[in-house]
Amino acid sequence: MNWIALEHLLETAIDGRPVTTDPALGHTDLREQALRLAAGLRRRKVTRIAVHLQDAAELATVLLGAWRAGVTVLLPADLQPASRARLTDQTPLWISDASGDTPWRELLDEPLHGAPLDLDGNRLVLCTSGSSGAPKLIEKSLRQLANEVQTLEAQWGEALGDACVIGSVAAQHIYGLLFRVLWPLCAGRLFLRQAQPFSEDLQRASRAQPHFCWVTSPALLKRMGDNLDWPALRAVRRVFSSGGPLDAEIATRLADRLGQAPTEIYGSSETGGIAWRQGSPLWQPFAGVQLSQDGHGALRVASPCLPAGHTEQTADEARIEADGRFRLLGRLDRIVKLEEKRISLPMLESALASHPCVSEARLGVITENRAYLAALVALSDAGLHALRNGGRRALTESLRQHLSVHCETLALPRRWRLVRHLPLNAQGKLPQAWLESLLQAPRPRLPERLGQQQDDAQWHLELGVPLDLAHFSGHFPHTPVLPGVVQIDWALALAREVFDDLPPRFGGMEVLKFQQLARPGDRLRLTLRFDRSRSKLHFNYLNGDVPCSSGRILLGEPT
Repeated sequence: MNWIALEHLLETAIDGRPVTTDPALGHTDLREQALRLAAGLRRRKVTRIAVHLQDAAELATVLLGAWRAGVTVLLPADLQPASRARLTDQTPLWISDASGDTPWRELLDEPLHGAPLDLDGNRLVLCTSGSSGAPKLIEKSLRQLANEVQTLEAQWGEALGDACVIGSVAAQHIYGLLFRVLWPLCAGRLFLRQAQPFSEDLQRASRAQPHFCWVTSPALLKRMGDNLDWPALRAVRRVFSSGGPLDAEIATRLADRLGQAPTEIYGSSETGGIAWRQGSPLWQPFAGVQLSQDGHGALRVASPCLPAGHTEQTADEARIEADGRFRLLGRLDRIVKLEEKRISLPMLESALASHPCVSEARLGVITENRAYLAALVALSDAGLHALRNGGRRALTESLRQHLSVHCETLALPRRWRLVRHLPLNAQGKLPQAWLESLLQAPRPRLPERLGQQQDDAQWHLELGVPLDLAHFSGHFPHTPVLPGVVQIDWALALAREVFDDLPPRFGGMEVLKFQQLARPGDRLRLTLRFDRSRSKLHFNYLNGDVPCSSGRILLGEPT
């Protein structure tokens, strides 16, 4: 490939060098837009901006334009009101697709001339996802980013060749930014503008390219099922994964289907890339990375991705082998105290995950009258079977018994929340705020809304039956079944959302039928039709392709 170092991307226009598709964008046009943005920012005397753009090509344009103007760029992880509130003192100018923010094209002016970017003067500020605490800002120089993309190209550039880069992760995070945007931009590889967050999207995008590679997360890889065209997907040149460790069983299954195990990347926003592995429990440090350990066995990192002379202390405990590779043993910074006892949450999570009913687990502390642990548990297939055929109490008691050999009684979770998959964000992480919210929330009483569409006068809603539904308690203790009265209540409540003219008074039921049980984890299809002439709401549930329940709800005006 025709490599252009990051600092030289805006020097000279290169005709015929593609950047992205749908719509197509070449290097010449990207450079022109970036230089026009640089002029607009400089004329307005802007020194600092926040940028959040879904389109990776637009993000690249804004980044390069800002750096040409000497403007520091802040990349917020999201546009939630709480995130904005934490960053209000950072910059007055927000460039995003959201209403009320500034569209970047409104800032264009007559272009500046092409010139090298200042590697040491330009800055990027990242906002961590908050997976281990409150989000914080991490400042990086352009030199650190340039060094990292050069390291990636030296490691895998020849193997990738002209592969189109297709990603499932957001480019607002350091991993997505480097792998989906900056690296392919320097290498001259096509990259897709939009993230492909679902495996079906990833497959569709891959089929449109003669050569391709993936930039993914463990969250996506573990959900790639049997419905994909695996023989066609074996053409993938490399599967990158980052955001957390990939389960060895998943890696082995993907290796069988794709002919290669995913290439996992270990690093952080603070450190940049540290190491990689492919189908091995041991991590191989990147070229130039120097590792040492503190007195607790936690890794210390020095590398070209860090400021010169700086060593970054991590909280990741490791065992370094004689050949320089290492094995990660868990984090040391998630230690809590209960009744003066130090408890390692990662150790307990690992112990829970070794139970055959558990695929993943996360623990947190609940503080009410006194502090205690709560567990968010993603059930495996065996766990779902145990829940459906033995009940919640028997399952959680089994988990407590399993955990009791690893800890004292006070460390056993007193609150359990059961899910099919952990609700990870686009970077494959579970932010601390999300975890705390889920652990503190009551058990759900409503279905999961998976999708909906309108067909003439009917609505079709895809619903998931939560594993931890509160209505399962007592109905029945050993064989949880969705009560019929709850199905009726859901139908009426959802109908009031999609129809804006339902009479308010419930007047009774007609032709009510219950034909198939609905159980934890089932996916239901609810069809709703309102007969206005008779003031009757028709509902019908399908459990898969099998009729589950149906009936008519009589409605009327207040008396």
